[in-house]
Amino acid sequence: MSNRTVVTLHQGKATQDGAGVSLTRIIGQPTLPRLDPFLMLDFFGSDNPGEYIAGFPPHPHRGFQTVTYMLAGKMRHRDSVGNEGVIDAGGIQWMNAGRGLIHEEMPEQESGLLQGFQLWVNLPAADKMSAPDYEDIKPDQVPSVAIGQHSIAKILAGELKGQSGPVKSHAVAPRFLDLQSQEADLVSIECESEHNAFLYCYQGGAEIAGTYIEAGKLAVLSQGDNIDISLDANSKCILVSGQPINEPIAQYGPFVMNTEAEIHQAIQDYQRGELA
Repeated sequence: MSNRTVVTLHQGKATQDGAGVSLTRIIGQPTLPRLDPFLMLDFFGSDNPGEYIAGFPPHPHRGFQTVTYMLAGKMRHRDSVGNEGVIDAGGIQWMNAGRGLIHEEMPEQESGLLQGFQLWVNLPAADKMSAPDYEDIKPDQVPSVAIGQHSIAKILAGELKGQSGPVKSHAVAPRFLDLQSQEADLVSIECESEHNAFLYCYQGGAEIAGTYIEAGKLAVLSQGDNIDISLDANSKCILVSGQPINEPIAQYGPFVMNTEAEIHQAIQDYQRGELA
């Protein structure tokens, strides 16, 4: 087996999105514009309602999928094809924007901690104009498996140790794991050798092949079919991997297509009110 190593380390960039929500952009910023098939990764977390209460009012998407994973608090989703639901702490929403829709994500709370991730996953050209779809996954639908002696992995998407996560995304099928340790631990995780992968530590710290990843850092990993991770006590990391699409990308804000002509068409369709 070939063990993966850390190729690069990245610090997220503080920014705002939506109606002024404070967040950290980790993928989709100058030092890490993309990691095929992943277009963007945001981490948001605050117990100050002034930094999140305005939420993400209605806005369009076309050509990719959005993944929202809540760690604390609640977020309500509504979209223009009639889907609506609340993402609870530990739950996940996987939305296929496909040919286009308009959606909003608004905090379902006025106080307390709101914390979570949003990941954008690209779609191949053949699926960019697919029908919009939505999966609202409750915390009790997310399985956990033991890894190492003192750690678990929550399986949000993909497979690990014979267990499958609840997300049923077919066009792109990444693996999304949340690794959590109680005590210092060494864990070994098999992976598809050709998939791009990253580990983001959001609590504590971890080490891979001699490189230490502190909280707030993302490690882009080399190719290989195994990852050995030394987790500090009380550490939490997401480990995400996926098959590269290897197609041209043209992006304008919330529209991600393959050509500039398709971007112009998306803008025109939105301006004419033709998104779902």
